[in-house]
Amino acid sequence: MADGELAPDPREAHDPAGFIERLQALKDWSGLTYRELSTRAEAVGDVLPRSTVANMLARTTVPREELLTTFVRACGAGPEALENWLTVRKELAVRGHYAGAEGSGGFGDSGAGREAAGPGDAGSRAAAADGRGTDAGTPAPGPRRTRWRVLVPVVGVLALVIAALTVVAFVRGDDTDHVRQRAAPVTAPAAGSVDVRAVHSGLCLNERRGQRSGQVYQVPCAGAVVPRYSLVPLSGGLWRLHSDHPDYGPGCSGIPVEAVEQDGAPLMDQECGKRGPREAFRIEPFPDPAQGYRIRSAHSELCLEVRDASAEPWTDVVQRACDDDTGAGQLFSFDRR
Repeated sequence: MADGELAPDPREAHDPAGFIERLQALKDWSGLTYRELSTRAEAVGDVLPRSTVANMLARTTVPREELLTTFVRACGAGPEALENWLTVRKELAVRGHYAGAEGSGGFGDSGAGREAAGPGDAGSRAAAADGRGTDAGTPAPGPRRTRWRVLVPVVGVLALVIAALTVVAFVRGDDTDHVRQRAAPVTAPAAGSVDVRAVHSGLCLNERRGQRSGQVYQVPCAGAVVPRYSLVPLSGGLWRLHSDHPDYGPGCSGIPVEAVEQDGAPLMDQECGKRGPREAFRIEPFPDPAQGYRIRSAHSELCLEVRDASAEPWTDVVQRACDDDTGAGQLFSFDRR
């Protein structure tokens, strides 16, 4: 944060989209990276995964109160500022609109314009008395005053329409980015560091920070850093998906020993070697490489799948019977870093 630069004020936001914009401005003001924010939160006993922050700033709805509190504290805002953030968040969560700033003149000239349009308003009378309403300094004729009374509500409606279109553009911008990500070219498997991306959703495989189970989910690719994955070739055309976790160190993806033949068993990152051949996979095109690749367990012959082909973040990855017709939820790309 620059010396003397005031932190963004949440009371300048009047809708959820504006609130998220202020949160992004707060992060920019703090000058901290996602990793640094996570570290600062952990130092005081809070949990703030980097992927969670990225998801929060990509949404158009207000975050949970606990998440907001942790984030604002990590950014360096004080107790009074935090209280303002929580107050505005509560108002938006309940009513979908925050009017506090409007009541204190936060809308600036637009508020004055609405007052001048009212019938019998002192400001209008003063304008007429000093000649501002006419060319010759005489009071404005009735039709012109009527036009202004009609025009101001029209301008107000237009302002609301523009605001609505701005929000729609913001939301559709996210959707467009998501579709653009989903439409990215499929990359064939090769040894080295990769992001394993589900073709149907455009999301990448990763864990939940702070969760020791090693369960793998699909998350926004920008926050897919826990762990980092790489492909390691094995003999017989098989592959191992190696994981490098910032907290637990190196590991391998695989199916738990007790559920290795089970349809619906979870994909989990654990210490390499504990599950033997259950950590080996065949990676095969379906049927055209441009469509994506299936990851088939060399032990069970089942395929990895984002459960029920969901496009929602934080959907878990499991093994299921391979879908030879559509490959729904079972097609992946191995994007180079």
